[in-house]
Amino acid sequence: MKFEVPVAITEIAAYIGAELVGDNQLMASGINEIHKVTPGDISFVDFEKYYNASLNSAATIIIINKKVDVPAGKALLVLDDPFSAYVKLVKRFRPFEPATKSVSDSAVIGEGTVIQPNVFIGNHVRIGSNCLIHPNVTIYDHTVIGDNVIIHAGTVLGADAFYFKKRAEREVMYDKMLSCGRVIIENDVEIGAGCTIDKGVSGDTIIGQGTKLDNMIHVGHGVVIGRNCLFAAQVGIAGKTIIEDNVILWGQVGVNKDLTIGKGAVVLAQSGVPGDLEAGKVYFGTPAEDARARKKELNWIKRIPEIWEKVKGI
Repeated sequence: MKFEVPVAITEIAAYIGAELVGDNQLMASGINEIHKVTPGDISFVDFEKYYNASLNSAATIIIINKKVDVPAGKALLVLDDPFSAYVKLVKRFRPFEPATKSVSDSAVIGEGTVIQPNVFIGNHVRIGSNCLIHPNVTIYDHTVIGDNVIIHAGTVLGADAFYFKKRAEREVMYDKMLSCGRVIIENDVEIGAGCTIDKGVSGDTIIGQGTKLDNMIHVGHGVVIGRNCLFAAQVGIAGKTIIEDNVILWGQVGVNKDLTIGKGAVVLAQSGVPGDLEAGKVYFGTPAEDARARKKELNWIKRIPEIWEKVKGI
């Protein structure tokens, strides 16, 4: 998320009650997760094993729970609970805005776009030209939709990220990370009925130009999907995954978080993807592997009873 205008780091430090270590003249341009930060962004880290990744990232300002050496040109905001400080910043710079109408006055809708009955369009939404939004679609605040997009009935764009911090000492253990990211749907995308596309925690969930989604597909927070992909029904994609151009995921494929599926890969139905997949190959099974090799394995498994009977007869 980018701020409307840059904010002085001294103001940020005072607001969250942090000790400022490093360059006190910096200006913050936004807040973002570590995998999507750009210069000027604020990020946070509260586990020591991720300190180096955060300090060496593009983030200019890091909210952290321990004093460490500060890289040149950066600053630390040191306090006990970086997670809660980050949430406090989200509440200030992207506060929740209650809806007063089914289509917000701040929404911008392009020429030739058709909005069917019972569609909800939130605050600061932008929809391009010649789109078709079918009944009962819900489009949360700050969503951006390109031209020639079709969204079928009952789909939800921009629900919160599934992102929580466990606090085992409390009766209610899971602390919610407020989401301030967006969903961006590029031109010529079609999204089927009953799909859910979550916004990023603080970055964007993106569906690339020409991609087509079947019914009942879930896309997690911060996922980036390339151009001209094809996903069949009941595909589920966990957060922060990158799917490159021309990928096909057939029905009920499950994709783990924080991985990359290479350009032109095909994953056959009911496969599970736990890690990166190379471009241009066909995959099958759980865990997903080369489809030909996996099918040969299954053929041998089917022959186990026959082979066992032969072994007993020796």
